[in-house]
Amino acid sequence: MPTFRTTLFAATAVLATGAGLGLAFAQGAAPAAPTTPPAAPAATPPAAPPPLVPLAFSDAVLKAATDLFAKANVPAGTDKLAVVIDPLVDGVSGAQTVATREIGKRLEAYLKAKEPRFEVKPFNTESVAKQPYLLVGTFTAINAATNQPAGPRDVYRFCLAMADLKSGKIVAKGVARAKPEGINANPAMAFDEQAMWVKDPTVDGYVKTCQATKLGDSIDPTYLANISSAAAISDAILAYEHGRYGDALKFYQTVSSRPGGEQLRVLNGIYLANWKLNKKKEAADAFGKLIDYGMKSDKLAMKFLFQPGSTGFIRNTRISAPYPLWLQQIGQRADAANSCLEVVGHTSSTGLAPLNLRLSAARAEYVVERIAAATPKMRSKMISSGVGSKEMLIGTGKDNASDALDRRVEFKVIKCGSTA
Repeated sequence: MPTFRTTLFAATAVLATGAGLGLAFAQGAAPAAPTTPPAAPAATPPAAPPPLVPLAFSDAVLKAATDLFAKANVPAGTDKLAVVIDPLVDGVSGAQTVATREIGKRLEAYLKAKEPRFEVKPFNTESVAKQPYLLVGTFTAINAATNQPAGPRDVYRFCLAMADLKSGKIVAKGVARAKPEGINANPAMAFDEQAMWVKDPTVDGYVKTCQATKLGDSIDPTYLANISSAAAISDAILAYEHGRYGDALKFYQTVSSRPGGEQLRVLNGIYLANWKLNKKKEAADAFGKLIDYGMKSDKLAMKFLFQPGSTGFIRNTRISAPYPLWLQQIGQRADAANSCLEVVGHTSSTGLAPLNLRLSAARAEYVVERIAAATPKMRSKMISSGVGSKEMLIGTGKDNASDALDRRVEFKVIKCGSTA
């Protein structure tokens, strides 16, 4: 929260005594110019709002929802106003989590019970085409003292925004803080199984629409341009999580053929659906496109899971079975693009910092060796390094699925001479 500082101005006036004025007139001196009256004190700026008190999860959801709809700038009348909820996400990873899914359910229940003005519609392409009101939201672990997602994360920041798709404007905001106790921040299934993380412009636009706007501002243009695709992606995610991998693949492929369809969620979805359908060649091709997407941003983060305290990959083949494919595709795509890579290991904050630093470097070197074994031409085009827990994305220190991205391995495209 911004801190306002009130500056007080003191005006000092020099006053002449009556005797002094009489002497001046007696000597024929011109009377002194009248003293300029002191300026009016500057207006005191409004006091900063008190910091939000962290609440229990259910109370935080209720507070944010109550604030949102109490301030909603919507037409009065008896007609029902259609509203859709684009599933809430973690504000750093962009992933849907168990907690954000639960918030979505509670918001829908709140609307049905407390807000007769609105009628909840499914978030799909048909509903979005009718330009309803749109709810978006983020639920992000932050440091309570700095209000930022950096350092130790000891509270959750809850943001809600409602927009009018007809005008493209934000019409309501709601915020709250939630205590971390009892919150399940594990990624939802489709996001837990994603191979990699790269900052996605469309998801970034969703987050900005909630976190970087005030009433009357416009929806982020990148997110708005892809809102119909976002609805189709939502259908694809649900199909995937219900085991309908063929349907999910069709949804994802439809989105990928549209303008702006090259999104991380789409490319990940095409790869995962093909893998589940045992279409190994198609899965390899799809994963290669994922690598290309990440290389364009000069950095991609892979979710390799290691045995605790070790450089070896986790022995659960359900998780690690595709790792040889990943390593092969990274090497082949980087070699084909004549790219050189810095492979950077990361850890969570659990344990001693010096040990984490060494472990992260050792894991990065292990990955370098595995890629070089699959693509020998890349051996001289890679260097490895480790940063320990200095660049955590999630930062909760739980060492489970919720903060797997903190134990990632990143690939940064670098100038080839720097690998010497």
